[in-house]
Amino acid sequence: MHSLKGSTALVTGASAGIGLATARLLSEAGVRVIGGARRPEILRAEMDDLPGPTLALQVDVADTESVAGLMTQLPSDWQSIDILINNAGSDVGGRRDFHEGDVAEWVNTIQINVSGLMQVTAAVLPGMLERQSGHIVNLGSVAGLSGIPGCGAYVASKHAVHGLSDSLRQEYAGRGIRVSEILPGMVKTDFAKTRFSDAEKGDAFYENYGLCLEAEDIARSVLFALEQPPHAVVSQIVIVPDNPG
Repeated sequence: MHSLKGSTALVTGASAGIGLATARLLSEAGVRVIGGARRPEILRAEMDDLPGPTLALQVDVADTESVAGLMTQLPSDWQSIDILINNAGSDVGGRRDFHEGDVAEWVNTIQINVSGLMQVTAAVLPGMLERQSGHIVNLGSVAGLSGIPGCGAYVASKHAVHGLSDSLRQEYAGRGIRVSEILPGMVKTDFAKTRFSDAEKGDAFYENYGLCLEAEDIARSVLFALEQPPHAVVSQIVIVPDNPG
């Protein structure tokens, strides 16, 4: 396995769920972790609890100005980002047929899941190109491989992430920059609470769904992709719960 010790990673959406679990595993592997999120108080507390060197970076990936100031917020010795984990995501609005939904919520999903990912990547990529070294890991979803009734905007956003990830991998092949995509099935986090804007509805959704993955399952997949030797690229990992059918 390729050692990650001493490298620097930026993890978006790092205050909870998959982002926090990934930040923890990276920190345990000797990686210096920059955790990015919108909630600075929660983020700082979580980053301070990690075993290695960390920074808490307040950033809203959907806000162009916020992302534009991303690199300048970092101390000079933290600006060489070796690993980018594009994890921040959203799906506010619950599961509703498209005509029953709120267009503003659908657009916000695209802004965070697609535009946000692109903006953060654009901020970090020039440094990777200059050093001819880097690894970008995008958190997609099995929703990016097929349709799901009631999830039109979210599915559209993850199809975009899937296509962008594959395109970037091909664009930067042979230039020292690897691009991987992790496509999880159902993961039990606070995501459903946000999706339905209601903690009880979120808990009920997971209970009715059945067996779910845990955030740590996805974090281990991210680590697996990162630890491959430089000549090997894990282009995609599809990981789903062991449900029948």
